[in-house]
Amino acid sequence: MPLLTHLNFSYNELASAFPEFITDCRNLTHLDLSQNHLTGPVPELVFRNLGKLKFLILAVNLFGGDISSSIGQLRNLHKLNLSANGFNSYIPGELGLCSNLTFLALAGNLLVGSLPLSLANRHKIEELGLSNNLLSSQISPHFFTNWTELVSLQLQNNQFFGKIPSEISLLKKLNILFLYHNKLNGSIPSEIGNLGELTSLDLSENQLSGPIPPTMGKLTKLTLLHFFYNNLSGTIPPEIGNMSSLVILDLNTNNLEGELPETMSLLNNLEILSLFTNNFSGMIPRDLGKNNLNLKNVSFSNNSFSGQLPLGLCNSFTLELLTIDNNNFTGPLPDCLRNCSNLVRIRLEGNHFSGDISKAFGVHPNLNFISLSDNQFSGELSAQWGECQSHTKLQIDGNKISGKIPLEIGRLSQLRVRSLDSNQLTGEIPIELMKLSLLFSLSLSKNSFTGEIPQSIGTLTDLRYLNLEGNKFSGSIPKALANCENMNNLDLSHNSLSGEIRWELGNMVNLRYLLDLSSNLLSGTIPSNLGKLAVLESLNLSQNNLTGKIPASFSSMVKGLNPCSSTSSTSSNKSSKNKKFTFAQILKATEDFNEKGSLGKVLYGEEGERELGWAARIKIVQGLAHALAYLQHDCSPPIVQRDVTLNNILLDPDFEPRLSDFGTARLLYPSSSNWTTTAGSYG
Repeated sequence: MPLLTHLNFSYNELASAFPEFITDCRNLTHLDLSQNHLTGPVPELVFRNLGKLKFLILAVNLFGGDISSSIGQLRNLHKLNLSANGFNSYIPGELGLCSNLTFLALAGNLLVGSLPLSLANRHKIEELGLSNNLLSSQISPHFFTNWTELVSLQLQNNQFFGKIPSEISLLKKLNILFLYHNKLNGSIPSEIGNLGELTSLDLSENQLSGPIPPTMGKLTKLTLLHFFYNNLSGTIPPEIGNMSSLVILDLNTNNLEGELPETMSLLNNLEILSLFTNNFSGMIPRDLGKNNLNLKNVSFSNNSFSGQLPLGLCNSFTLELLTIDNNNFTGPLPDCLRNCSNLVRIRLEGNHFSGDISKAFGVHPNLNFISLSDNQFSGELSAQWGECQSHTKLQIDGNKISGKIPLEIGRLSQLRVRSLDSNQLTGEIPIELMKLSLLFSLSLSKNSFTGEIPQSIGTLTDLRYLNLEGNKFSGSIPKALANCENMNNLDLSHNSLSGEIRWELGNMVNLRYLLDLSSNLLSGTIPSNLGKLAVLESLNLSQNNLTGKIPASFSSMVKGLNPCSSTSSTSSNKSSKNKKFTFAQILKATEDFNEKGSLGKVLYGEEGERELGWAARIKIVQGLAHALAYLQHDCSPPIVQRDVTLNNILLDPDFEPRLSDFGTARLLYPSSSNWTTTAGSYG
């Protein structure tokens, strides 16, 4: 095809090496092989034979290897696009010989090294895209001296380091400047404010420090400003209010401080305002939202803001995301929030909001996540919550909510997490709640719920976490609870549950973190079937009316644990010297022990005063100290008994103490947190 000038095979499923016949098409000016599955290197003959090429587009293929230095022979080339391939060489300096280049795209490869200074001579270049490579060097100011026609500069997702040269201000025609996700440091040059045509500026995810230059206010055409994930400090300059075209302002995760400027309310086109994880304080500008009629996303989380939210924050009813958690906000929520039907996500936890929760929210059909935890909301839950059909997570714990759970909550078919802990809720658990088949976590602890736990709770087969602790539930433990085979955390403690412990609970073999039935009215013996809970970390059956022995099957719950060995100087007890014991053996050693009974019985019994002289008391104290030292220093992993009381210290005929009742004991692994939940006896 000697007369062929244009050849386009783009957007196909071609899979082969570079087609050899193309290298003989010496009159080609346009070659486009993009969006295929072509592989291998680009032949040298492409650069030597096709000297008339003006457009060479090989993007989105599987080409690899070096970019040949022969590419400098394509002196007529205007557009070169090799992006999204697997080229893994340096950028050849000979590329600077392509004197007519206006468009250069090498993004999405594995290119290494620095930018060749020869590119600085390409004064016709308009668009330069080198993002998503492994390039690492300083950005030389010489590039900006000649690139006066540059409209788009995209160097993001590389490893460029050093400062941003102030000469960047010479790029008067620049619309897009993306330098994000590099290793740039130093301050943001104030000269960037001279780039009057700039529409998108992203310097995020670097190591930039210092203040935001007030000259940024001169960028009146800027629509996107990303400075997040840096080390910027100081306040937001009031000149930011002059950036009238701004749509997205994201300054999250810096060290910015002080109050927000009132001029922020003048950004009429603002849709996204993200300031989370800084050191801001004071009140939000009172007119924010009043003029920002397109505001969709607002995030002030993890700061020290205070006072009430602006009354007109959501005046336009366009708000979709509001995350302002972990601040010091007070007072009621703005009335306009009730009418924001487009809300998708709300996080208000960790503030001091108050007011009637039933009046704060309306019907939000798209709302899938809401967290109001740890505030001072009062009132009752509205039946309208049942119309928020998209809910997946509903957290309202740590407030002053009263009344009953509305039956309409059972309509939230997508709900995965529901937390109403630490409120003032009453009544029974509505049967309708058991229709939430996708429920993953249900936490109703520390309320005043009454009645029995519904047998139908067994239908929640996806349930992993159930916490009903600290209520007034009565009746027996539901047999059907064992149907929740995926449960790994179950807390029914501090209620008035009676009857025997269901042996079926032993079939919940995925219980891993907690089984707490303490402080109830349970009676009978401990089911041996509980020994099947081989991965359980914490078991608490204390403060009940249980009788009989601790089942020998419990030894299987600690199968595979490393034995405890006596090695340190703290263990001087002759009975343990140079011996090893498993946790199961320690448990068994105390289960049948019944000589003089407990220390409490001996100390406060009828014969206590006569029998327990000072010599015996010192002997008991020393023995107990040895026991605790042995568990915590000589065992691997260490054991924390967590319930050392007079009734759990047993005595032999010679007043040698034995520490017993390891039902709440905890193994402390070095690779995990050593925090444990509250356990043991009161007093």
